[in-house]
Amino acid sequence: MTAPSLVLLGPGSHDPRTPQISRQIAKGLRELRPALDVHAAYLDVTRPDAHEVVARLAADGVEEIVLVPLLLSDAFGAKEEVPLLVSELKAAHADLRIGASRPIGPEAQLLSVVDRRLRDALRARHVAELDGLVFAAAGSVDVRSNAIIARRARQWAAHHRLPCVTAYATGSGPSTAEAVRTLRTQGRRHVAVGSWYLSPGLLWTAESEAALEAGATAVSAPMGGEPEIIEVALTRYVVAAMELVDVDTPVPYEGGSEFDDDAYEPAGYDDAYETEELEDLPERHLSIVSA
Repeated sequence: MTAPSLVLLGPGSHDPRTPQISRQIAKGLRELRPALDVHAAYLDVTRPDAHEVVARLAADGVEEIVLVPLLLSDAFGAKEEVPLLVSELKAAHADLRIGASRPIGPEAQLLSVVDRRLRDALRARHVAELDGLVFAAAGSVDVRSNAIIARRARQWAAHHRLPCVTAYATGSGPSTAEAVRTLRTQGRRHVAVGSWYLSPGLLWTAESEAALEAGATAVSAPMGGEPEIIEVALTRYVVAAMELVDVDTPVPYEGGSEFDDDAYEPAGYDDAYETEELEDLPERHLSIVSA
């Protein structure tokens, strides 16, 4: 039996660097699983969109397709946009079996990518110490998605034992520059920004530049097509593909109707860190971030 085709649903952008990341992830998936049929489509702005890719696959005789949203911040809001897209695709292609996985984020294991990117940024700017962190995300209009982002920020801050402010480019909460200024008004002079972004699009670029102007010592690059991203995308696909087999009991997202936030907790970012109060911890600097 042929495995379903995998269609990555990447964020679109007028910035040409954004679709490059989706193509990089697709390439990584093909290298990891050469027999897997992988394609990239985009949710907005960038072409091809999902309708174009699915139409081409249908014309080629493909019978089953799994969509994997490459979204990091919108764990719940995507449950409206993506299922609507699936419904439209099914209506247009009655003979196709089409399912969708959960978005790849906010996955806790991806915090290791933020660490790695931040270490690179600190070395590039010759930063020798830190006394504050900002966890910068695109954010979501869905408050539950933002709540999980805030939890990831707490795990990250507690792991490094440094005070941290969560920032959102959209939705509620401070911007990245406002978060940097908040820490600096508290007397923190060595504030670095960890970027919970997939690609270096226009939104991340604007937030990054504003953070540096506000006094950040360094801003990490977006995650890009790192191995952890590729592994999560593959895991999402596998679960959704298994659900696609039972066509009489369709499940639009893996894990049912709720995001199982506790199901994916990597070593080093577990809930034990959240039982400690930051105020009671000794202040640490770059040696902890770069460990």
